[in-house]
Amino acid sequence: MTYSATSRRSLRPALWAIALAMLSAVNAGLVALSAQSPGKALVVEDFYRLRTVGGPSISPDGRWVAFTVATHVEASNADRSEVWLVASSGATPARRVSAEGSNATDPRWADNTGHLRFAADNRGWAVDPNDPQRISEGALPPRTGGGGVGASASVAPVPLVSPDWKRIATLRDTPPAKRERVFASDFEKRHEERFKGVQFDWLDFQRDGQPFPAPNRIDPEVNPPQEVFLAPNDGGAESQLTRLGLRPGGLEWTRDGSHLIFTADSGYRDERKYGSSEIYQLSLDGKTRKLTGNRNYHYTAARSSPDGQWILYTRQLSTDSVIAQKLNHGGPRDLAVVPAGGGTERILTSDWDYLPTDASWSPDGRFVYFMGGIGGTTHLFRVPASGGAVEQITKGERRLVGVTFDSAYSKIAYTVGLMESPPEVFAASIDGSAERQLTNVHQSFTNEVALSKAERLQFKSRDGTPVEGWLLYPHGYRADGGPYPLIVSNHGGPHSADGYSFDFKNQFFAAKGYFVLEVNFRSSTGYGEKFLWGTWG
Repeated sequence: MTYSATSRRSLRPALWAIALAMLSAVNAGLVALSAQSPGKALVVEDFYRLRTVGGPSISPDGRWVAFTVATHVEASNADRSEVWLVASSGATPARRVSAEGSNATDPRWADNTGHLRFAADNRGWAVDPNDPQRISEGALPPRTGGGGVGASASVAPVPLVSPDWKRIATLRDTPPAKRERVFASDFEKRHEERFKGVQFDWLDFQRDGQPFPAPNRIDPEVNPPQEVFLAPNDGGAESQLTRLGLRPGGLEWTRDGSHLIFTADSGYRDERKYGSSEIYQLSLDGKTRKLTGNRNYHYTAARSSPDGQWILYTRQLSTDSVIAQKLNHGGPRDLAVVPAGGGTERILTSDWDYLPTDASWSPDGRFVYFMGGIGGTTHLFRVPASGGAVEQITKGERRLVGVTFDSAYSKIAYTVGLMESPPEVFAASIDGSAERQLTNVHQSFTNEVALSKAERLQFKSRDGTPVEGWLLYPHGYRADGGPYPLIVSNHGGPHSADGYSFDFKNQFFAAKGYFVLEVNFRSSTGYGEKFLWGTWG
């Protein structure tokens, strides 16, 4: 990217504000000699010592937490993953349950047995958490309830079992019959056969980070329609439920097993339109009903309430609607509910000025739990399904990732993101109390290596708007030891946000003697709608 003299001048006030904020932090001695933990400086070879802890999954009874530990393999430039298990009480150390040397992924709990299932080297395995030394081979269980399957291109079908375990729904590619090319004349046919170049007849034939040419998403051979199929769980004959010619996403059973719900974009083949999905309800006899009718909005993540009376979903003003209305901003993203039989929707987060994600119902249907980012943090929230104020449940200058609930919604498990240490697995009560750390995967590493700490900065832009950032201090920093070089590390998006998560690259820069500055500039998430659309146009 190049900048004109005018654009460079426009950056100077912001850069001066950042510089002054940094100088005031240093002069005030806010970090000084405590800017890093004791130990040796991080080196590039340490990348292969670090392990990635993620994918926590708490058992339905809340007694156990499964998670994955991935290791970077230098020789193959790939990751090898293991499945681990730990008691949610933290009373015993975590232990690996997958075989040593295998590549194990996708831990899930089978609701009907309480066993942990996972995949390893293209085979399914099961383990009883009460006797983890006994591991048996078997198929992976079908996903249940809120499986949220669909909308992925050309992948193996993922079965979705009904709540009573009597039926299995599957979403499968159904490519249309291949059409033979018809030529207007023999001359045209000879011309086409001699032509050795490539013709592009789709708009997005080139896209950053994609193979060239990028696949044509409206080509039915590349991105075929998907249909819903239904079969008895005892191995009976399968029947096709839908013939919509769409690509359903988020396929889910209602709690009573009488219907399936999903979202789908009727215009997914139109490259001149942005995505705008609607919510559909599907009965077991194949009758489909659309639950939404406002084409100004994009609907996602539909979830049936425990009593089957309501549908929860996320809605946002569609990009096509923004363009048609010639708005100078985008629209808010909100959680909403609508009666399962159709009717007036209720917006649950209209007074909450942030972006909700990963919403789910409490078992009694009274609350909707969801994740959200505020500034550089990510936390768990809830809101009454009948309407009311949003309540923040977890707290602290950190990011919670992969929050998972037991079946009673009495316990949660998650990983905690910080800037100065890699993630570990934690558990707590549903109200955020009684938190305990369950793993210490990186303890020996963090005891040996001096990872730099970050100072949180807050300053005001030229128009008085508060701006937040973080300054990672260089290894061996001394207040009287400068000057030190500075690297500015910007996030992309622009609708994204830097914050409390471990970044090896930034820690490596700091180990080499650099200050590393991250700033959540205008258009970053976590600071409200006005801030989010601050660079529109």
